[in-house]
Amino acid sequence: MAQPGRAAYAGSQNGAGQPQQRPYSNGPVQSPLMNSSRLVDGQGYSSAVPGVYPQPMATKNPLQTTSGLYNYGASQNIPPFSNFQGPGHTLNRTPIGLVSMATAQPGPVGQMPPVRQNLVATSTSGSSFHSGVNPPSHSNWQYGQAPPNQPATVSQVNNFAHPTATQPLLSSSGNTNIPTSYHNVSSSGGPPLQNSYTKPGPPPLPVHQPTYSPVRPPLGPPPVGSPAFTPSAAPPTVPPANIASPNSASLQEGDATCAASDGSLVQNNYDTIEGGGFLATTYTPSAPQNLKMNRHVGSAYPSLPPGYQNTSSPGGPRMPYPSAPQQFPQPGLGTNALATSMGGLSLQPEGLRPINLLQERNILPPTPLQAPIPNLHEDIQKLNCNPELFRCTLTNIPQTQALLNKAKLPLGLLLHPFKDLSQLPVVTSSTIVRCRSCRTYINPFVSFLDQRRWKCNLCYRVNDVPEEFMYNPVTRVYGEPHKRPEVQNATIEFMAPSEYMLRPPQPPVYLFVFDVSHNAIETGYLNTVCKTLLDNLEFLPGNTRTKIGFITFDSTIHFYSLQEGLSQPQMLIVSDIDDIFIPMPENLLVNLNESKELIQDLLKTLPQMFTHSLETQSALGPALQAAFKLMSPTGGRISVFQTQLPSVGMGALKPREEPNQKASAKDIHLTPSTDFYKKLALDCSGQQVAVDLFLLSGQYSDLASLGCISRYSAGSVYYYQSYHHQHNPLLVEKLQKELKRYLTRKIGFEAVMRIRCTKGLSIHTFHGNFFVRSTDLLSLPNVNPDAGYAVQMSVEESLTDMQVVCFQSALLYTSSKGERRIRVHTLCLPVVSQLSDVYLGADVQAITGLLANMAVDRSVSASLSDARDALVNAVIDSLSAYRSSVLTIQQPGLMAPVSLRLFPLYVLALLKQKAFQTGTNTRLDERIFTMCQVKNQPLVYLMLMMHPSLYRIDNLTDEGALNISDRTIPQPPILQLSVEKINRDGAYLMDAGSVMFLWIGKNCGQNFINCVLGVPNYASIPHNMTHLPELDTAESSRVLAFISWLREQRPFFSILYILRDESPWKPSFLQNMIEDRTESALSYYEFLLHIQQQVNK
Repeated sequence: MAQPGRAAYAGSQNGAGQPQQRPYSNGPVQSPLMNSSRLVDGQGYSSAVPGVYPQPMATKNPLQTTSGLYNYGASQNIPPFSNFQGPGHTLNRTPIGLVSMATAQPGPVGQMPPVRQNLVATSTSGSSFHSGVNPPSHSNWQYGQAPPNQPATVSQVNNFAHPTATQPLLSSSGNTNIPTSYHNVSSSGGPPLQNSYTKPGPPPLPVHQPTYSPVRPPLGPPPVGSPAFTPSAAPPTVPPANIASPNSASLQEGDATCAASDGSLVQNNYDTIEGGGFLATTYTPSAPQNLKMNRHVGSAYPSLPPGYQNTSSPGGPRMPYPSAPQQFPQPGLGTNALATSMGGLSLQPEGLRPINLLQERNILPPTPLQAPIPNLHEDIQKLNCNPELFRCTLTNIPQTQALLNKAKLPLGLLLHPFKDLSQLPVVTSSTIVRCRSCRTYINPFVSFLDQRRWKCNLCYRVNDVPEEFMYNPVTRVYGEPHKRPEVQNATIEFMAPSEYMLRPPQPPVYLFVFDVSHNAIETGYLNTVCKTLLDNLEFLPGNTRTKIGFITFDSTIHFYSLQEGLSQPQMLIVSDIDDIFIPMPENLLVNLNESKELIQDLLKTLPQMFTHSLETQSALGPALQAAFKLMSPTGGRISVFQTQLPSVGMGALKPREEPNQKASAKDIHLTPSTDFYKKLALDCSGQQVAVDLFLLSGQYSDLASLGCISRYSAGSVYYYQSYHHQHNPLLVEKLQKELKRYLTRKIGFEAVMRIRCTKGLSIHTFHGNFFVRSTDLLSLPNVNPDAGYAVQMSVEESLTDMQVVCFQSALLYTSSKGERRIRVHTLCLPVVSQLSDVYLGADVQAITGLLANMAVDRSVSASLSDARDALVNAVIDSLSAYRSSVLTIQQPGLMAPVSLRLFPLYVLALLKQKAFQTGTNTRLDERIFTMCQVKNQPLVYLMLMMHPSLYRIDNLTDEGALNISDRTIPQPPILQLSVEKINRDGAYLMDAGSVMFLWIGKNCGQNFINCVLGVPNYASIPHNMTHLPELDTAESSRVLAFISWLREQRPFFSILYILRDESPWKPSFLQNMIEDRTESALSYYEFLLHIQQQVNK
């Protein structure tokens, strides 16, 4: 167990952001095989691939070595938690405020001329990602920013150079007729003025200037005169090879221009249409920089509850307003006012009340843990973003990086940006109001200085209010921009005008790729998939333009012509898998409505076509190449079903797991064995194609390599271990249910997402399935409502003159109906200067979720044991800092604030998860799939998978029950995950997300066994029981209602296992008892003793 002392780990940085105009950035090389000094055919991008790539940049200086605190099982020096940047590359970028401006006037993001250069990718060696450096790995993470002697950096987990293409920007999915949306509709009876906001008629009557009284404190510094741009210092010198030339079309993502709402020109490409980002022109106030400004929150206008309906133009004359600015008195929300202005929230005592974890064992709340509420004024907090969509690890943001480092807690965001919403305001307007400097979308936390000017809450630039925005369609009054839906909702969706489009919206295109080798036919999956697809053809998201196609493969590739007029589908076989080509490409992707009968015939006959096949080879790589060629003209979604290790053609793989060894902690096969699938995924991303992988295999299939095809193309991975239609009927039901959800859920095409934050904060690492384009723009060829993302952040500049900071995510996509849409979420959080306040605002679930993402990266880049050690050190470091810096009276025991009382428990649960557990009882593909889930699941599902919920259900009552759609849903309390809480007289349901266990005690009441299980006695319960009968009893109704309610809240299907003492599933049930000791892991109490020993050192 002992390891040599470790030097501080410098995050990998194999590229740099391009100044101003940013072509595709050179990204992380995650495969350790890519360690030659130059990538050649088969190892890197072939010269035949279109497009050119920027030169690699030098790595950044190593971080300072810091001593470690934790010694797990033996004596070893573990570097501090704060040294980890993730396996992704860190791109050098110009810090905000240091961007050289071409002109002194406000306008679009400047563009540096690109130079055509062929990429020579810098290699990496081992599991580190340094160019020419291979420091020892270590087991702590660095939350902090880069050393002061280097530019700010952005670490990007999933970026890699790939060919560009002219690609659209916005994508959307789902029903466009959202009840809460409103559209600006002109009234009849005459030509409209502006955008039909005023009704024609007699001249307007003089109207007295109304008086506005603020009802909530405003945000941002007071105006300091007219907006003025001050040219800042030039950016750090960039080698000439990294500067692109203006004529390099292949490097540019679009070059059309459009006018912003304020008349300024905006570059109409992917990056600059969405606008800004890290390298955006930053507004610098003309006031002296050393002057401490009193920044306020929100507008000075009365707030308006949400709810927007279709409205017409106002029924009265236009209200004139004087053009002179009017200053509105706005009460501050400074640190002195926090105690009295927090909407009744208390800064003491509960959140910081110290708890001795060794004495208070029953700390798990009986109801689901809720996200902490930020300490904001109640009028501001009620406008804040829903934490299910946008959540920060710290709801009190530390003023400085030094304060963040002292707290030893990670700062980051967890997003669920495309979540299905029952209420979503949708705005249709020809003007989308955005900051002229940083391109932030107007939101509830901007400040209105008067009726004609608003101040950005991210960069503090003062902007003009466009004329169209003066009319409020809700109240039908002119001159109330503060009551517009955009300023009343932290989550909103815009129907984007034409200037946000780079090409006509793509049609929905779905291509299905099926493995039909002998092994695949044996599993019987094709029957299930074809039947489910046949049943849901009508419900595929789309419109009259929807296209669909099919490819099957074994050792050859089979295409299917579905041309209108054919009497039956026509199969075309391509046997040359080394030089794949597309026969009759115009007939392989067909209009769903026009060729529906042929498609239905094919789906009915496909399962029987290969029943006698003896072909055992699998040419997955060539099949994916063919699918890419077929889809690249339009973009769309490829759904590939694979049942074994690819064995022939490009992308063929060899087994790396010994059948008897399985995946131990010393496993070195967490990295891909080839870069073929990653490179192909990046090609797909460049053409707006996402690949979703369904792996149905009982044998090792090297998911570490295959999963790259989905990870880098913004796809999803589904894994059905040992799928067989006869031997494992539970998985058949699971595949049916999950495939139905997959086929019918909303989808966004050709999407990009950018996350902005208040000046002074910076994002340095992204987690999720995507490709990082142009430094901070996430490329999402497809976006789905079940995907989550995470980012790590640091405090780049002191926030001492700010009372709040804001974060905004903007997702631009094309809906399945062909509409451009922009979904915007904005989050506002207070800034604090005391370490105790940082701990008070800690969100323990978000912290655990971010650490889990970081631990996956550490497992891949270093080792599994390093990741485990770093997770434990996270607990030790934070509780040590709390003990030494916050506790006023030192007490014996292991002390933690209430906000972090569950931190050790959640980290122990992570250590016992399949992704990070030790021992040899976990298959390698299982471990990799769990890691994929950690990186791609929204926080709510990740927490359920990591720390299951345990309920006693043999005594359910209607007390405290929910009433939903005339159904009564019991709400039993959540129990601790320990056999101590299990009584042989009861029945207990364990909900672990994708699986549920119903454990029946040997002495369980006869009434429950009869009325719920439908059997006469305990001995009659079948060993393989997986479904509860629907019985006409109150007990049965309550149990079924509760289980159904739990299942309805998630996008995947939860298998139910009903077990008794002798059940073969009992070990899996006990494995999830997090607080109990297992063969390879400590009990919760032993873990606390270990943490205490380290904290008290």
